[in-house]
This record gives sequence, structure tokens and C-alpha cells, in this order.
Amino acid sequence: MLGTALVPALERAGHRVLALARADADVTDIAALRRHTRAFRPEWVFHLAAFTRVDDCEREPERAWRVNALGARNAAQAAAEAGAGVLAISTDYVFGGDARAPYDEYAPTAPRSVYGASKRGGEEAVRAANPRHAIVRTAWLFGAGGANFIDTVLARARAGEPLRVVDDQTGSPTWTADLAVGLVQLATAGAVGTYHCTAAGACTWHGLAAELLAHQGLDASLEPIDSATLGRPAPRPAYSVLSCDRFEKATGHAMPEWKDAVHRYLALRAAPEPARAAVGAVEG
Repeated sequence: MLGTALVPALERAGHRVLALARADADVTDIAALRRHTRAFRPEWVFHLAAFTRVDDCEREPERAWRVNALGARNAAQAAAEAGAGVLAISTDYVFGGDARAPYDEYAPTAPRSVYGASKRGGEEAVRAANPRHAIVRTAWLFGAGGANFIDTVLARARAGEPLRVVDDQTGSPTWTADLAVGLVQLATAGAVGTYHCTAAGACTWHGLAAELLAHQGLDASLEPIDSATLGRPAPRPAYSVLSCDRFEKATGHAMPEWKDAVHRYLALRAAPEPARAAVGAVEG
């Protein structure tokens, strides 16, 4: 999903891009990564691959660590050997979720799930493997190219299904198109270190669902529930709002507010295909 937005954003910024699918270069296979980085000689490697199904990570911890930690190390090492920097995507799940104010980059990590722990392991591996690194923590992504909360909620509401949505998790819904622009600016600035990049503002999943129904004029049943009601294998952070101050200082770029991002995504989603292409070009 993020790659779908990032590749055109890089190309619109004038960069030559080699986009690798899993079939081209599985991140758990460093030899495959080396072949591509040595041939292409990139300035930056954007490491987006991850095992992100958090409940499946609880059931398959070995796979989670292999992809999220070893895969991150492989990407960072292959980049370093080719003389490139590495920009690796991480997650709000590295935090415990018990904060009362937005987490900054120096806040202690305390992952509560296999997914979060494996992603923190990936961060540590990237730092060790490549001194020219940017680790970007983000959260609550939505956009084209993959299943996401917004599309799921609207499909169920239009089908007349009642909605039961958790109201005890708070975060920042972030459009991949906006994040892609931020990542391009971060790499262009040559920034290294750890950064947070999400939409501005915050809401609960229930609050996001309510905004979607109101914006689309849908009269659907929407019930707030707590996380325990769902009984999912992986615990979610109750509060995972991230402070983006360091990112803004490094790039001079402020991320849009989450409601604005949601409204633009919905407008683009409803537009005919030619219009979508035109709007996408403007967004870059």
C-alpha cells in the first residue's frame, strides 16, 4: 500500500526508481537484495517490506522476526554495501500505549506484541548495519493498493451491516499519499536518525468511523466497543499518537490534519480514473 504511493511520488520528484516486489527480492534473502543494489547503485533504499498482520504475528513469531528484524537488517546491509542510505519504515507498536501525550523519538519503547517487538528488533538491526539510516515510525495507514479500515467500514455500511468499532484506541489516521510526500522530503533533506511521521491530530477508530459515515451521508448503525470485546490475539496500544516535531524541523514540512487527509482520499476514491491521475500528480 505504501509502495503504491511512494514510487510515483519519487518519480514526480525527478528520481529514477527501481521498484522491487517480493517476487523480485524477498527481504529475507540478502543475496537477492545485493544483486539489485549492486546493479542499480541507488542513493537511498526505501525498505517498506514487513509482516504487518499483527494477530498473525502472534501465531507465527518466527516468521515475524525473520521478516521484520532479519529483513530490515538485510535491506540496511545491502544498502550500506552499495554505498546507499536506507530509509526503513517502523511503527507506533514499538510503544506500550500508556502515554498521555504524543510520543517523541526519545520515549522508551515497550512493545506489547510480537509485531511490535519484531519491528523494534528491525530498528535496532538497521541502526547497527548502516550508519546512514532514517527510521520512520508511522501509524494507522490507509490508501490505495491494499485493504484498509476506511474502505472496509464504507463497504460494510453501504451493505447495511451494523458496525461495532473499538473506541479505546487512539491514533492518527495517515494517508499513504501524504506519508509518501513526507518520506521523499526526508530523504531529499539527507536526514538520518529516527523520525515520526503521521497525520496531525488524533481520534479513536470509532471516531474515524463516525467521521466517515457523516462525510458520506450514510445512516448506519455504529456501536462503540472496547478492545477486550474483540478478543484479538495481539494487544494494541491504547494510545499511539506520535509527535512529528523532529520530522517537521528536518524537512520544513508539516503533515496535513487527519480529517483533511481522509476527505481528500474519499474525493480521490470517488473520482473517475483520469481525474484520479490528475489529482495524484497535484498531490506530489
